[in-house]
Amino acid sequence: MTPSTGPGGPAGSAVGSAAWELLLPAASAPARTRGRALQEALRDAVRSGRLTPGTRLPSSRDLAADLEVSRGLVTEAYEQLTAEGYLRSGRGAGTWVGDAVRAARPRARDLAPRSPADRVDFVPGTPDLSLFPRSAWAAAQRGVLTELPHESLGYPDPRGLPRLRTALAELLARRRGVVADPERIVVVSGVAQATALLASVLHAHGMRTAGVEDPGSPQHHDLYASAGLGTAPIPLDDEGLAPGPLYASGVRVVVTTPAHQFPTGIAYSARRRAELLEWARSVDGIVLEDDYDGDFRYDRAPVGALQGLDPERVAYTGSVSKSLAPGLRLGWLLVPDWLADDVVERKRTTDLGHPTLDQAVFARFVERGDYDRRLRVCQRAYRERRDALVAALAEHFPGSRVTGIAAGLHAIATLPERYGPEEGFLARVVEAGVAVRPLTAYAHGGAAGGPVGGVPAPGKEVRLVLGYAHLTPGRIRAGVERMAGAV
Repeated sequence: MTPSTGPGGPAGSAVGSAAWELLLPAASAPARTRGRALQEALRDAVRSGRLTPGTRLPSSRDLAADLEVSRGLVTEAYEQLTAEGYLRSGRGAGTWVGDAVRAARPRARDLAPRSPADRVDFVPGTPDLSLFPRSAWAAAQRGVLTELPHESLGYPDPRGLPRLRTALAELLARRRGVVADPERIVVVSGVAQATALLASVLHAHGMRTAGVEDPGSPQHHDLYASAGLGTAPIPLDDEGLAPGPLYASGVRVVVTTPAHQFPTGIAYSARRRAELLEWARSVDGIVLEDDYDGDFRYDRAPVGALQGLDPERVAYTGSVSKSLAPGLRLGWLLVPDWLADDVVERKRTTDLGHPTLDQAVFARFVERGDYDRRLRVCQRAYRERRDALVAALAEHFPGSRVTGIAAGLHAIATLPERYGPEEGFLARVVEAGVAVRPLTAYAHGGAAGGPVGGVPAPGKEVRLVLGYAHLTPGRIRAGVERMAGAV
């Protein structure tokens, strides 16, 4: 039979060849799965819009004859899809495509940030994902799947697997100098979830505003707002958060990046760390320490975490987003004892705990020394890339300065005034295929046209926040050269 004399003859001409083409593969499926395949093919045709609402389908007898399947198979498919709402039928009135179904989107969109291949992207925040230790991670996964007890696949302790919390306590005490009690560690999906959990609990304790570093991470406002807290920008000086504005703000919680402030790149001085803790004690408050890249210091050993000085006034959070990959969505929150129960309960009601397999794999990865080895590999690579950036800036932008400590995954570059004003500079380099962020993009407050959180307002001077960890040395040099050519 040809498509022009397709299912149902004249009565089925509305579907004709369309139904013939859609259903033929299902009709040729193995006998034991043919009925299910026919039902799924009809569903897909309705969902995709190839069979539109109001279309009359062939009779079960005609369709069965055309597809060379049993009439019972077609009748069963029609009845099942009628029960589900895809089709409608009436005695003596035939079978029609129902009106309840709306055509599905042809494909799922991927909204993850991507940089075009022809653009040099200096936007900070991403490690080199090609350094992810696939072989070692796969070996850890195989080991875990072999040894993990069946009962461990049930709902986990909302704090996280005891095995991982124990491994993290040893790791953080050894590498970052924290006072790490496994009972007060909560495994989270990253610093963003840690911040949201803590903010929600602090809101329940009566706090309504959180202090944030200015300049600082642009995500803080939205994270705190989701928990009902406002944010108060606190300006920085050369040593860290300025004490005067901090006291004047009236806040009792502040989020900081003391080991390597984002984005200015400074490290809090010993005096300022002590003053920050004294503020927390005086207002019965708390500091949230975001140790986002504390393992990466290139000129000396990293300064220990602030939390080690006062575990009851500092909540400490970190993740593997900079050391392994942000897509793992794996981090930790170490909370003061007086908040621990509330945070754990909020974590339980939020998601019932972090995925067990992911936790077990990371625990094994830490226990076997793979994580320490990975940090050493990344540290060597990122130090080389920072050196390449500094050298390229010196060559192509004579007189430029790189400020902040030699650490982390980004650097602050101040270009001479002859390359300004900043707005014109940014427009030209973007047109040349280079993505950059100015330091002013991370300011939270301040008057228009004046100083903003210790950051000069846009003018002749150009101050850039340059991420380099995800770029090879050659790509870094090419990007800086391209910027220089544009201006």
